[in-house]
Amino acid sequence: MSLKNLKYTALFAAVSSAFSAPIQAEDDAEVFKGLERITVSATRRVNTVQDIPVNITALNGDLLEDNRITDLVEISKWVPGMTVVDQGGRAPSPIIVRGLNTGDLGPTGENSGGGTVGTYLGEVPVYVDLHMYDMNRVEVLIGPQGTLYGAGTLAGAIRYLPNKPSFDGFEITASAGLSQTKESDDPNYEATTIINVPISDTFALRASVGYDKTAGFIDYNYLVQEAGVSNPQPDFSDPADVAANLTSKEDANGNETLFGRFGLRWAPLESVDVNLTYFYQKDEPEGRTMVHTESFGTGKYESGYRFEEPNKMTNKVISLEVEADLDFASLVVALGKTDYEELGQRDQTDLLLNFEYGYEGFPSFAAFTREIADEDTFTGEVRLVSQADSKLSWIVGAFYNKLEVDSSSEEFTPGIPEFWDIDRPDNLEYMSILEETIKEKAVFGELSYEVTDDLTITLGARAYDYEDDVEQGFALPLLDGEPVDILFNMSDGSAEDDGTLFKFNASYQAAEDILTYFTVSEGYRIGGGNAVAPCDEDLELQQNVCATADELFYEPDETLNFELGTHSTLLDNTLELNAALYFIKWDKPQVPTITENGSVTITTNGPKAESKGVELSSRYLLSENWMLFGTYAYTNAELTEDAPGLVEGADAFSGDRLPGSPEHQASFGTSYSAEIGGMPLELGYNLQSMGNIYTKVGKRNNGEALGGYTIHNLSARLSYEEWDFTLYADNFTDKYAATSVRTDYASIRDVNGFDLRRYGKYVNTPRTVGLRVKYNFAN
Repeated sequence: MSLKNLKYTALFAAVSSAFSAPIQAEDDAEVFKGLERITVSATRRVNTVQDIPVNITALNGDLLEDNRITDLVEISKWVPGMTVVDQGGRAPSPIIVRGLNTGDLGPTGENSGGGTVGTYLGEVPVYVDLHMYDMNRVEVLIGPQGTLYGAGTLAGAIRYLPNKPSFDGFEITASAGLSQTKESDDPNYEATTIINVPISDTFALRASVGYDKTAGFIDYNYLVQEAGVSNPQPDFSDPADVAANLTSKEDANGNETLFGRFGLRWAPLESVDVNLTYFYQKDEPEGRTMVHTESFGTGKYESGYRFEEPNKMTNKVISLEVEADLDFASLVVALGKTDYEELGQRDQTDLLLNFEYGYEGFPSFAAFTREIADEDTFTGEVRLVSQADSKLSWIVGAFYNKLEVDSSSEEFTPGIPEFWDIDRPDNLEYMSILEETIKEKAVFGELSYEVTDDLTITLGARAYDYEDDVEQGFALPLLDGEPVDILFNMSDGSAEDDGTLFKFNASYQAAEDILTYFTVSEGYRIGGGNAVAPCDEDLELQQNVCATADELFYEPDETLNFELGTHSTLLDNTLELNAALYFIKWDKPQVPTITENGSVTITTNGPKAESKGVELSSRYLLSENWMLFGTYAYTNAELTEDAPGLVEGADAFSGDRLPGSPEHQASFGTSYSAEIGGMPLELGYNLQSMGNIYTKVGKRNNGEALGGYTIHNLSARLSYEEWDFTLYADNFTDKYAATSVRTDYASIRDVNGFDLRRYGKYVNTPRTVGLRVKYNFAN
């Protein structure tokens, strides 16, 4: 870290009374004079954020609702050190913590899999961008969490903790909202109903259902009327020619989300708590939030794609969590089964034109791809957490996970079979299939000892092993010339590994309200096989989709984190200041790339990298009615070894900055409470500021830096008896910014009269103004 940046950090700390982490107290939190503190369970023990020696941000349900935080993109704006690259709702956006990312912000980055951050719904690992509602809180742990949370937590972990059924009384909450986004013709609307029914003193149910309709703001104005017949690039100076070949769809990047949850809670004894939960979420995004201004001359909110790109994603989770007080320890048994289904379509024209296989000779060439995926996961974990009043405490547990994947991709080239005089009436040009099973087992534990009343030492470890079995294949029906049968080139393989992770933590209570800690922790991500068949020895150079020997499998990658942090509560409990200084070494980072033959997305291992930086969060209670809050993070993530051919064949070098996250990131806000005619009124303002991000490692091979931006939000909430009315304006200055890209400037070229539209930019949501009404009834 440079001296200039250290000075910047020191200056920020000096004025940090104007900043705070967005943490609020739970209903059962202890009430203090001044600020309230939130209770969390991220360390597998119940304590407050200020009293645990880990870097954690917690957002409770009220804060999530009041700030209209419904997805991870919005959460990341409140968590120092966390970035979620906003690529719209059509596919999950990459989660990047502390800059640990090697993937380009393009097609390879979009499908890099795995990720460096684990996500959990309660005790169950899930892989879904959860639509947040009826939440008790969300906990975000920053830094490697390998010992307690396992694979996929190279950089951190996110825990969604929904409200459980309550025995205390009948409750019903209903809310509805209506808003308008600039550039959208239709409004956005939402509706949610939550009901809690205590059937007896020991049995209760809680059910909720909601629907969210987000209107699009990107117009698809270059859609072909009939694929394989219509000219996708007519004479744009001739309106009649355009009208004869193209059509349009306005606001084609909207999204519909249907979500629900049903929970049963049974407490047959004071020492036993059983929760059975079913979760359902169905997302139907339409198209990408992408524009082609540079590559095809579109407008600021206009796409150049030739086909609509709908997607349908369904997530189902059923979990059983049993907690039992055994006096000497608490026992937790968690079982979960998840099911994910996806059916999508996307424009594939530009990729095939880029290969120059000869399709460009057909004047009406346009291609699309349909993708189907089905993933089933079973997870089980059992752990014991000591409860004895002793200087020595411990946690021990075991974990099992089985993931089964069944997916296929079909590529269609309408009109080409007839143009080439091939008997292929279904227009199927390429198809791939994949069946994969991943099994992971682990045992883990932590041991803590109070050396003195102020000093505690914790040691943790996790031993794991996994096996990845893959069967895959591809077919080229168009070249095979078989009108009925599809001839697959099949292969199978397996990868396995085992290892051990360690953790060391020392916490010191420097004063009654000042906790300092030092942590050394490891995180890991399993390796596996790529979903591409191996190349034959007699490989033909024209139109082959296969993997070379070094592209078939990839190894696990690991992180080693050194962190010094502090949690402090000052000025008679009116000021909180939390800070962390860290250094992370990343070994064998998994890198999303493409195959040499066919440009299929795969994963490989890259050179060593590191990340270092500082994270600050604070809140300041100016008076009983007025609070200031905010966060800041400085991140310096870069390669530490030269990497020949790393960036799609181009060399990268030691010192090259990693892509996807800003060096500087900050948030600031204020809230003011008052009364009007006896009715509570709360006014809120906040901003999120992002520095520039690189689209590729070191901006190599036509990478670029996307400019930073700041988003401002306003809100006002008025309460009357059981009713709440919230008026808000998100991005009220109507800031226009590019949040990510697809490919790079090299894709802007002509192929025999066809202008490639591969290069595009994802953009943020324009100004949105809305009203939300909520009714609460409790008995």
